Amino acid sequence: MSNKPLRIAVVAGEASGDVLAAGLIKALRQRHPDAIFEGIAGPQMQAAGCKSLFDIEILSVMGLVEVLSSIRPILKVKNALIAHFLKHPPDVYIGVDAPDFNLRVETALKQQGIKTVHYVSPTVWAWREKRIHKIARATHRVLGIFPFEQQVYERYQVPYTFVGHTMADIIDLEPDQAAARDTLALDKNTSCLAVLPGSRGGEVAKLLPVFCATVEQLWQHKPDTQVVIPAANHNRYRQIQSYLAAQYPQWQNDKRVKLVEGHSRDAMIASDVILLASGTATLEAMLCKRPMVCAYLLSWLTHKLMTKMYKPDYFSLPNILANEQLVPELLQDAVNPERLSTELLALFAADNHKLKERFVALHLTLKQNADEQAADAVLEVINE
Repeated sequence: MSNKPLRIAVVAGEASGDVLAAGLIKALRQRHPDAIFEGIAGPQMQAAGCKSLFDIEILSVMGLVEVLSSIRPILKVKNALIAHFLKHPPDVYIGVDAPDFNLRVETALKQQGIKTVHYVSPTVWAWREKRIHKIARATHRVLGIFPFEQQVYERYQVPYTFVGHTMADIIDLEPDQAAARDTLALDKNTSCLAVLPGSRGGEVAKLLPVFCATVEQLWQHKPDTQVVIPAANHNRYRQIQSYLAAQYPQWQNDKRVKLVEGHSRDAMIASDVILLASGTATLEAMLCKRPMVCAYLLSWLTHKLMTKMYKPDYFSLPNILANEQLVPELLQDAVNPERLSTELLALFAADNHKLKERFVALHLTLKQNADEQAADAVLEVINE
């Protein structure tokens, strides 16, 4: 390694990647304070000192079919990013999740002699396992967050390092609900539901109407329940605020409802039960030790394709990690106010002590000092 400052490219595609990348950037900066970071960054990455060349929202698209409507701007960003990093080669390019985008960029850069790392394994363990050959062509190392991934990479002899998850290192094994309620100015003596309809605009557009109708149903049985809705970012806050103003104007002055920007983790910890979109948020909810109902709505075609190709018995991360159904998970027609409110009421009424014990055990499997391990692996790749 020369005496010049390290130049590190980091590209994340959504809020969960922003969290992982920010932790990695901080760990790398501790070792190399003068390192230069640039790429596609969310607010947490930018706060850690990463310059964002494009808005992270461009890549925040989910679903096989849903991506098609955004393909032109995504391709434009991909080509511009490749051109930029070929003109200004980094010491390493780190693609954080967003595999459909990042693996293409990584392949182009690796072919030109630039080191590449992919952080968060694509779900080769769940579907399209043969993608691992594409991953091998794209990257010098995969950093994985789940322990069960290792065997797949060993089978194909693709360099892989299990680092655990940075949220498992940050979140306490016994989160402080009272402190979280203080932070959000919630009543400590009244039951609370956290509602998280997703971090992407498309997710929120599909799930928020069903989730709001579910809250109305829940209130028929538990009228005092507080509802906190943490918007993932400013764009989602405006989207949710606009929808509530148009469709639920009566909520504007309802003290039971609190819409906040950010504070997703505080909202989860403050709650007794969580209603949320399936995705990384379910992992965070598990780490916060809160009972949850997971829901997701896919386009008709995406759902048909996934039904044929998806291998695991479950789709929510707590259930996948446990390899059993710890939490209710609902798809498509099952995502309706009647079913969701029934599942939520059951969780409010249940003794969830055993469930929380399982969550603690799973938490410990992911608590691996992820930021430091990931930084070590990245520097190993640079020095190889």
